[in-house]
Amino acid sequence: MNLINHYFPHLTDHQRQQFQQLDTEFRGWNERLNLVARTDVDNLEERHFLHSLGIAKVVEFAPGSSVLDVGTGGGLPGLPLAILFPEVKFHLVDSIGKKIRAVQEMAHALHLTNLTAEQTRAEQLRPKYDYVVSRAVARLATFHTWIAHRYKPRQEAAPGSGLYYLKGGDLTEEIQESGLQASVIDLPDFFQEPFFETKKVVVVRNN
Repeated sequence: MNLINHYFPHLTDHQRQQFQQLDTEFRGWNERLNLVARTDVDNLEERHFLHSLGIAKVVEFAPGSSVLDVGTGGGLPGLPLAILFPEVKFHLVDSIGKKIRAVQEMAHALHLTNLTAEQTRAEQLRPKYDYVVSRAVARLATFHTWIAHRYKPRQEAAPGSGLYYLKGGDLTEEIQESGLQASVIDLPDFFQEPFFETKKVVVVRNN
């Protein structure tokens, strides 16, 4: 976990241990379920865990706030973020049951009491959240229709409430198509590895 320790030097020993254990657990589950491409397993820390934590370079989730991770798959970006923000509640959803079961097992093994995982679609949820996160599940215009009504009212929401969406490539056309007021933050501003050259966080405030 050298990269995570380098970019997040203020982690506690407990958090470092959790990241190390997440690496072990994730590899084990990946052999059974193919949570990420087999070719990516050698770069798990950089391309999946650190990429997920790119959101934390853009927003500091408020203690006591709630985060919805939509289309979490094998628990990304939710699992790494839940380790980083132990005082924040995370709810991870995906439509594929076996992946959600893997996420639940990993969270249990890591004693992540601030994380729940559920097999459902974002459109079917009832609770309201301060923040929504995801990793390139769909085009922004489509994705936003799924989560537009999942936010707490603005006067009740935590500071910086909104969507933090990990995407790659040139997003100009995609953002125009969505008609949303979005800002794009380049991850190379924070991470120097070549993998991050085209990686971005798209931010759409809750308004």
